[in-house]
Amino acid sequence: MNLRQVVEIALAEDAPAGDVTTVLTIPESAWCRAEIRAKAEGVVAGRGAAQMVFGIVADQDGLGPVDVDWKVRDGDQVRPEDVLASVRGPARSVLRAERVAINFLAHLSGVATLTRKFVEAARPAEVLCTRKTTPGLRSLERGAVAAGGGSLHRASLSDAVLIKDNHIRVAGGVVEAVRQAKAGGLPVEVEVDTLDQLDEALGAGADRILLDNPTPDLVRAAVERVGDARRLEVSGGITLDSVPLLVQAGARVISVGRITHSAPSLDLSLEVIDVH
Repeated sequence: MNLRQVVEIALAEDAPAGDVTTVLTIPESAWCRAEIRAKAEGVVAGRGAAQMVFGIVADQDGLGPVDVDWKVRDGDQVRPEDVLASVRGPARSVLRAERVAINFLAHLSGVATLTRKFVEAARPAEVLCTRKTTPGLRSLERGAVAAGGGSLHRASLSDAVLIKDNHIRVAGGVVEAVRQAKAGGLPVEVEVDTLDQLDEALGAGADRILLDNPTPDLVRAAVERVGDARRLEVSGGITLDSVPLLVQAGARVISVGRITHSAPSLDLSLEVIDVH
């Protein structure tokens, strides 16, 4: 889905038969000015999605344009009471768009905020996202990861070869799985969780290794065997407390699912400040 489709689905979900409260209480002729404000410290992401919400609602309502004057860019740090944007337009349109726009902006800013925390905790290692994303929102969440300073892993199953434990079981072992994958002409990465499996994957010709749920000691030993820390991806159960220990052990590529699947939304609000 493209961004417009995602936004249209969200708006239809939120007001399938219109915004009955606003229609019953606000005259068509009313215009307002509002501000989107931060209520917590964080990193902004999702400006494009929020902007599209206001634009689509304005087009659908036909009462006039909704103008959004952004004060920040994706990737900017904000603090409580900072104004992210000034919004001006027909009051009915502004109020109908409010929740969906804030939902996108708050969720994606939450992803960017948590990503930034991991990036800072993991320096000088690289922090990658994973495919553990909200269905339908992967592209937006990947953009939020980038806004937070993270790096992008494969976007889909079509992008790269990553042989995981279930592939190995079904294929009949690491060697057979790697042999068959090599026929595709793409670099082959293999998930392992022991040094014996790592040795087997390297011996079979794997280009990269994903070390799952490792301890710092296992990371240290794995880096020595692989020889190049950039060929070793560390993943699984990684927290802000554990990531510095893995980096100290030699990890330089770390993938973190929780930056997309468990990021708390950034607390934001839209407040009307003028009516005319």
